[in-house]
Amino acid sequence: MPSRNRCDALQYALQRGRNLRGASTGMAALMALLVICPVNPATAVEPPPNPLAAWAAPGVLAAPPATTRIIGPDGQEYIDADAMYLSTQAAGPLAYHWQWLPDGLLYRSYLAGTKEPRFGGVFQYERDTGWLLDVALGGRAPILRYGTTDPSRLEGWQLDLEGAAFPRLDLEDDWEMLSSDFRFGVPLTVAGGPLQAKLAYYHLSSHLGDELILRDPGRFLPARLNFSRDVLVAGAGIFPIPALRLYGEAGWAMASDVARPWEFQFGFDYSPVAETLFWPAPFAAMNVHLREEVDYSGTFAVQAGAQWRGRRGHLLRVGGHFLTGPANQYEFFHTSEEQIGLGIWYDY
Repeated sequence: MPSRNRCDALQYALQRGRNLRGASTGMAALMALLVICPVNPATAVEPPPNPLAAWAAPGVLAAPPATTRIIGPDGQEYIDADAMYLSTQAAGPLAYHWQWLPDGLLYRSYLAGTKEPRFGGVFQYERDTGWLLDVALGGRAPILRYGTTDPSRLEGWQLDLEGAAFPRLDLEDDWEMLSSDFRFGVPLTVAGGPLQAKLAYYHLSSHLGDELILRDPGRFLPARLNFSRDVLVAGAGIFPIPALRLYGEAGWAMASDVARPWEFQFGFDYSPVAETLFWPAPFAAMNVHLREEVDYSGTFAVQAGAQWRGRRGHLLRVGGHFLTGPANQYEFFHTSEEQIGLGIWYDY
């Protein structure tokens, strides 16, 4: 009968095999453990229930018992090699650990939010201006996470960076740029189970387009506004079902020019989480954005259409867009708009 020290050494080698680049070392340790430290089922000790098993994501093998030691016929402790091997394969994606530049976001941008960092464009007809193209050029990038790695069940704490430019082009006048808003932010997000939350800082500034100023400098240059905000944000979301998020957030500008301090957003996103191949899935979203500088009248935006989702959560959408309320290009925030059009959006 092998010594207990030898079995412990093989157990250590097997655990280290998770971190080795070559599979041969870990497999060799596993085979040696099976041969040298045999398991006698008749005398195996029943391990206690594993609390992680109830939280395993669909399609992911539940985590095995944490106790992998059994008692042999001679009264000595041995290693349940099968349970140990499964624990290295199944518990890993659900375990919390530090990750630098991880994949995926814990708190995604609001689908119908018109000032959320993403890549996309909306061809729209505005009742007073005519045909316009509102563009979003940006996105959000994860920087540091303490949490899980399973893309179907991301949890933990995460620090992101976000940034985007939002130019508006006049399609009826040589695609001239009328204005552009710029946003940069640093969100700290947390997610667990059906709940998520964020604390964030962002800067937003609005700029009148040079081509619009050149049309009539005497008219447009004096009307230029230095609209800007440096905002602290607190937001939260809940998923009653995996495909539906209800959310709300409040923002307070610690520094601003033209803009007033308070803003509020709330709405819902319906977006199936399953990966799609050729055939798309439906999506629908609504966003209400209330701002103090327009007496909290705010904008009401609705989007719906078809989506394609990648394995890592990247999302491509095509669909209809409707917005009504104060202009969402903040150089013209004192005017009202009613937009209807078609858009395409990509979220990283």
